[in-house]
Amino acid sequence: MAKVFDPIPPQVLEAICRGIGDIGQGLSGTDINKYLQDCRIENPTPDITKWKRLYNAFDKKQHGTGNANDILRFVQLAVHPSRYINFGADYFTGIVANLNQPFSFVGLELGVDGKFRNVIASKTISDAQKRANTLLQKLQAREVHADIYRYCTAELLTENYFHAVFETTKGVADRLRYLSDRTTDGAPLVSEVFASSNPILIINNFTTETDISEHKGFANLLIGFFGMFRNTTAHIPKTSWVMTEQDALEIMTIASLCHRKLDRSHKIR
Repeated sequence: MAKVFDPIPPQVLEAICRGIGDIGQGLSGTDINKYLQDCRIENPTPDITKWKRLYNAFDKKQHGTGNANDILRFVQLAVHPSRYINFGADYFTGIVANLNQPFSFVGLELGVDGKFRNVIASKTISDAQKRANTLLQKLQAREVHADIYRYCTAELLTENYFHAVFETTKGVADRLRYLSDRTTDGAPLVSEVFASSNPILIINNFTTETDISEHKGFANLLIGFFGMFRNTTAHIPKTSWVMTEQDALEIMTIASLCHRKLDRSHKIR
């Protein structure tokens, strides 16, 4: 780490230590002691609560060196993606997002690749929460279609899952109208555009039995998608349908698949 990083302010350092201490699975007290030793950070209080142990060790180290380099090196070792393979990508992404809230106040962001990068420093809690949005990070990790972000960036940044899903479903319908030059919506739009005979759009050569089966299946997927998610979110209040992050992630992944299929479509009439 060639660059010299300024010492981390006490209140931010405490939040970082609390975040590391809360990791639980994948990072034991024994692991913490080992990584402190590997980073040449003295561990003056090895038998107390994990986050307090870290705070005391980090605070003493950066006062001695005048920089936060060894602290950042510790975080890179303790939160390296290879350590969390057995716990899944979502679990690891959550850890990174949690730590990035305090780190954003000193203009740093830990990537899911385990490397730090400079960002514009947060000034408010709202700024920090937007920077650490877990749904957005999980969608990025899944490499969802770019049109997902085009239709609902604002909702994603505020973690408004209900409206993020609503805007996502509207985005699929909007793109379908654009590609087909039609103005209807929902199931009538799909039935017209992907009719079994004389369709407007096709997603393959539409010549073999397999092609036609895929064509019909995609039409049924779209009709179900709009019926279950678009119509529901359009007609009931947010308070009546609890939309979790996991629900939003999976629904938006289905929308991404629909967009990728539409990428391959072409108009035949």
